[in-house]
Amino acid sequence: MTEIQLEKHFPTLEKELLTEIVKNAELKSVRKGDTIMRTGQNIRTAILVVEGVLKIFRENDGGAEFFIYYLDEGKACAISLVCALGVGTSGVMAKAVTDATILVVPAHCVDEWIGKYKSWAQFAVNTYRERFEELLQVIDQIAFQNMDERLSYYLKRYQQKFNTNIVPTSFTEIAQELNSSREVISRLMKKLSERGVLEPTASGVKIINLTKTIS
Repeated sequence: MTEIQLEKHFPTLEKELLTEIVKNAELKSVRKGDTIMRTGQNIRTAILVVEGVLKIFRENDGGAEFFIYYLDEGKACAISLVCALGVGTSGVMAKAVTDATILVVPAHCVDEWIGKYKSWAQFAVNTYRERFEELLQVIDQIAFQNMDERLSYYLKRYQQKFNTNIVPTSFTEIAQELNSSREVISRLMKKLSERGVLEPTASGVKIINLTKTIS
């Protein structure tokens, strides 16, 4: 990948920095469903998404997963940036939602570029801020919203991220990502369907109108 190609995905980064990224970072293709980062894994690289979408999860000791947020084109994994700077271990896991292309940046480059390139330092700060704001939204959902509201929010995020009304995700997977049960999700989906919010499909649901809510 050339500097010109990278500039389309990371337009705020300086050309000299893009040249160093091409020289030092590894460009990797990952398949839908691949695990990019695991909980407890030693992190010595930072992950930047060139194309495609990744999901960031929190995982408990029993293997249960809780969806936190998406990462798409032009974004970086904040956890990997922090861990790369301190050579730490990951507290989350990352999976590819679609086929994706990522850049794997060595830890020594992450540290060196912070002091060398203003655009990289700003990129890192913006990454931390954006991910923190997303975490606050997740906390708000858990602390202050009912499961029906959390489900509607989950569907809205999917709709906005993938620019589609078709959500090809099983009720079981949605229940896992919301730390609920399939029975609860099925019941809420039925209510949403009855209110004309969505329609069931063979592999998931079709969103009709998310402005309607469950009473």
